[in-house]
Amino acid sequence: MNRYNPNIHHRRSIRLKGYDYSQAGLYFITICVHNRQCLFGEIVNDEMILNDFGNIAHHHWEKLSERFQNFELDVFQIMPNHMHGIIFLTNPVGAGFTPAPNHGATARVAPTVADIVGAYKSLVSNQCLEIFKQKFPNDYMGKLWQRNYHEHIIRDEQSYHRIANYIINNPQNWENDKFRK
Repeated sequence: MNRYNPNIHHRRSIRLKGYDYSQAGLYFITICVHNRQCLFGEIVNDEMILNDFGNIAHHHWEKLSERFQNFELDVFQIMPNHMHGIIFLTNPVGAGFTPAPNHGATARVAPTVADIVGAYKSLVSNQCLEIFKQKFPNDYMGKLWQRNYHEHIIRDEQSYHRIANYIINNPQNWENDKFRK
């Protein structure tokens, strides 16, 4: 086994350095299934047909706005081996930084994009695992999601429309999709 070498064994963040991912704005998110396995359904006649896992992924994305007070649902699409969505973060009442009890430090109140994506991935993974165990009690499901996710900060209306159209039309472009295995 190789010893840890910080020069070659470090993870580089793909996030924008110094950016506050809890601030209000629009964020384009892509989350891929581990090894790009097609676990959420299939494309038939340019339309996404969700299976059980795909329905779970769809359901939990729709429910995120109930879980996070600063999240509003926008355009999203579950694909066979990934999902795309636009996260719209708002400034909820009382969000920001507040003193932590007895420590004088600050604690974040408003969830970040990473908090929302992490919760989503966890909720979907746990429910898919329950179904998998029922169907295959002696098998091991393995990882559902890739370790990270892709995000892009949407900075203007033109970019928003381009990305929203990309998401909406993703099933029709499946044959040329860069996430297709």
